[in-house]
Amino acid sequence: MAEPGTLPTGFRELEVLAVGTVLLVEALSGLSLNGLTVFSFCKTPELRTPSHLLVLSLALADSGISLNALVAATSSLLRVSHRRWPYGSDGCQAHGFQGFATALASICGSAAIAWGRYHHYCTRSQLAWNTAISLVLFVWLSSAFWAALPLLGWGHYDYEPLGTCCTLDYSRGDRNFTSFLFTMAFFNFLMPLFITLTSYRLMEQKLRKSGRLQVNTTLPARTLLLGWGPYALLYLYATVADVTSISPKLQMVPALIAKTVPTINAINYALGSETVCRGIWQCLSPQRSEQDRTK
Repeated sequence: MAEPGTLPTGFRELEVLAVGTVLLVEALSGLSLNGLTVFSFCKTPELRTPSHLLVLSLALADSGISLNALVAATSSLLRVSHRRWPYGSDGCQAHGFQGFATALASICGSAAIAWGRYHHYCTRSQLAWNTAISLVLFVWLSSAFWAALPLLGWGHYDYEPLGTCCTLDYSRGDRNFTSFLFTMAFFNFLMPLFITLTSYRLMEQKLRKSGRLQVNTTLPARTLLLGWGPYALLYLYATVADVTSISPKLQMVPALIAKTVPTINAINYALGSETVCRGIWQCLSPQRSEQDRTK
């Protein structure tokens, strides 16, 4: 991991600024799209349904990821001028916890939406409020639980190679990290991925038989695999080999890829829904929505 008082090993100032710029674009994109989604839910009564509550929960989680990226982007700029992580050791732990908790909530939230859609399209019944609320509470409480474990000694948060953000310290590769990684990955990556793949696969078969396949059943699973898969591969490699054999620049690639997930999710789950788009349009054009209501 990067030392907090020097320019990161393997990086020049221009490269640090370039990574910071990419993180800034990803952060602003994710915050704006997911923030608009959250705002539309708060302002549009038609969106206050159990199924849309799952989308709202995902938007909040993705907003947290984007906020985490914004802190990392700011740190990149400060890193060049001050040659150190600006928020101290406690700030690193808080940043790691917040980023890890929202990342897990995003992954598990995507699985919850997949199951909710399967329930809606295959049983032809609306999701109940108590079921949706229970799913949301489980996603967030479970994510907070697993993210808190490194603060309690099982796993550890430390600086990423660039030294502008904090995550699980995979550089140690010891038994403590390995046991935490495999246990956490089973419950928070493999199981959500299995639920997502299975739900959309069953839903696709059901809709094809009825001749009304109108839902993208492949993008959500691909987003999980392509967005979080590089992180999973990096962590897995750290358990079997010396991760320092991978260049620091290459180690930063999974983080940059993962920060694109909030934008992709917003496009897929929010902007890809006609109902949510209508709600966003009503929020952006209140006068138009009032005219539509009077008509």
